[in-house]
Amino acid sequence: MFLTKECDYAIRVVRSLADMEMKSVKSICIAEHIPHPFAYKILKKLEHAGIVQALRGSAGGYLLVKKPEDVTLLDIVSAVDDHLLLNECLQPGYVCENNAHGSLCSVHTELSRLQELLVGALTEKPMSELI
Repeated sequence: MFLTKECDYAIRVVRSLADMEMKSVKSICIAEHIPHPFAYKILKKLEHAGIVQALRGSAGGYLLVKKPEDVTLLDIVSAVDDHLLLNECLQPGYVCENNAHGSLCSVHTELSRLQELLVGALTEKPMSELI
C-alpha cells in the first residue's frame, strides 16, 4: 500500500496555500507541479472537507481555511482518499473467512497494529512543521 498520486498532490496543494494567501489554481499548479485537471478535483475534495475555501469570481482563488498547525497529513489524505487501509480486511463490516469461531486471524491482528501506527504517524506532525 502506498499513498496515491492524488494524496501527494493534495499535500502539495495545502503546502502551497500554507502562507494563508489566496492563490489561483494556475499559480498552485505551477508552484507545485500539479496538472490542472487533478488540481480542480483535489481542491473540490479539500473544500468539501473544510480545509480550503473557494472564492469565486475574476479575482477569486483558493484559501486555506485552517491554520497549517491545525492540519495533519491524515486530514489531507482522508479528504481525498477515504480508504487509507493496509488491507481490505480492516474495513468496518468486512467478513473474513479466515476469522474462525469469533477470533481474528493473526494476520488481521498484525495489520490492525500497523494501521494504527500509520494513522498515528500521519497525525504526529502538523503541516506547519512540514513546510
